[in-house]
Amino acid sequence: LKEKVCAGADLVITQHCFDVKCFLKFCQDCREIGIKCPIIPGLMPIHNYSGFRRCAQLYKSIPEKMVQDLELIKDNDEQVQDYGVRFLEGAVRQLLRSGVRGFHLFSLNLETAITRLLDALDWVDEHVRRELPWRKSANCIRNQSEDVRPIFWANRPKSYMAKTMSWDDFPNGRWGDSRSPAFGECDHHHTRLLLGSRGLRAVWRNPQSIPDVIGVFLKYIRGEIRGLPWFEAPLAAETVQIQPKLETINRRGFLTINSQPSVNGAPSDDTAVGWGPPGGYVYQKEYVEFFCCPADVEILLEVLARPEFSCVSYMAVNRTGSVNHMNVSTVNAVTWGVFPGKEILQPTVTDPTSFLAWKDEAFALWTAPFEDPRHPCETPAVILTIYNTWFLVNLVDNDFVEGDLWRVFQAAFELQDARGTGCYVTAATDATEFRGPGCTFWQ
Repeated sequence: LKEKVCAGADLVITQHCFDVKCFLKFCQDCREIGIKCPIIPGLMPIHNYSGFRRCAQLYKSIPEKMVQDLELIKDNDEQVQDYGVRFLEGAVRQLLRSGVRGFHLFSLNLETAITRLLDALDWVDEHVRRELPWRKSANCIRNQSEDVRPIFWANRPKSYMAKTMSWDDFPNGRWGDSRSPAFGECDHHHTRLLLGSRGLRAVWRNPQSIPDVIGVFLKYIRGEIRGLPWFEAPLAAETVQIQPKLETINRRGFLTINSQPSVNGAPSDDTAVGWGPPGGYVYQKEYVEFFCCPADVEILLEVLARPEFSCVSYMAVNRTGSVNHMNVSTVNAVTWGVFPGKEILQPTVTDPTSFLAWKDEAFALWTAPFEDPRHPCETPAVILTIYNTWFLVNLVDNDFVEGDLWRVFQAAFELQDARGTGCYVTAATDATEFRGPGCTFWQ
């Protein structure tokens, strides 16, 4: 190493380092023989126990306590990953206290653990300006040409990019008929799970009833669990603004998987909803997407037929597509922005064709955690009931100035109460009042 430095090397990066004391001793030894250039430790998250064991065979200096701790949880990938993030956070903080000012993180193309580590260290700038409301592709060709997407994949952008990777052209300027209509088949790649199948089964905890399922959705909205199959990240900053409303409708059995508040001319540098170049203004229509039972679909259709909700667009479809209810047949922009010296941008839309493609994936994600061929498990009966009989619904309030999409739900709650249907999970104690539509899983 000294010869390399003398030959002109001005930076040293180590291999994976699991032992902080060993690294600091290495640095001290280097200084004593005249190596003065920066020495950066290599740090790698632990993604699973088998991968850790392979590393243990290559490196001699691994703390014995780490080996013992991981041995106790080796069969639970989620706990192993959690342990790995906590270990790295502690190691980084210890290295910082020792004067280390640079780190090399081995992601192995698995960014989730790295992102969690940066969040834990509070190194993520929450106010980074977004070029568009969604993260652009790293593919340079796609990056330059694509500037509009359907909102349905907002929480699963990697799946969207995988489904459309074979497209010759990407929507630019408008989501029109010139786009490719082929989204590809919904396969295991598109239903891959951020937390892993066993991790999500642990989140579900073998639900026996609809209230059990509601409870899991409420935990996600509150930030008490890391994820659900329909989300690749925690709730977005803009969604946090409507968190109380989301809790309310989820308690009533409308299980939300996507939403955004209305925005009327917010500055483009707004920390929650802003995007695009400086000096601009952004706009959004209120949007919410959710699963609900057939009885509640009928209630919603009755409510939406009222004149006061004529500005609300809706789509509702069951898993097979044999039953659908839509009052739209064209593309509808739900996010747009006005910027100096530019055309109006409309980067997020709803579209019936895209929605029908998305519903295959959205429904498949109910059963995906239990169908992993590596770790097969019987799907709970209540999950199968939702999968086979419920509807996927989205609502858009086109009046982004004075509209209030949540009035639709308030009217639906009144009809639920009047007809004795639905399920209400009380806010104070999470206790449940059962008013099920003749389904044993409401009890």
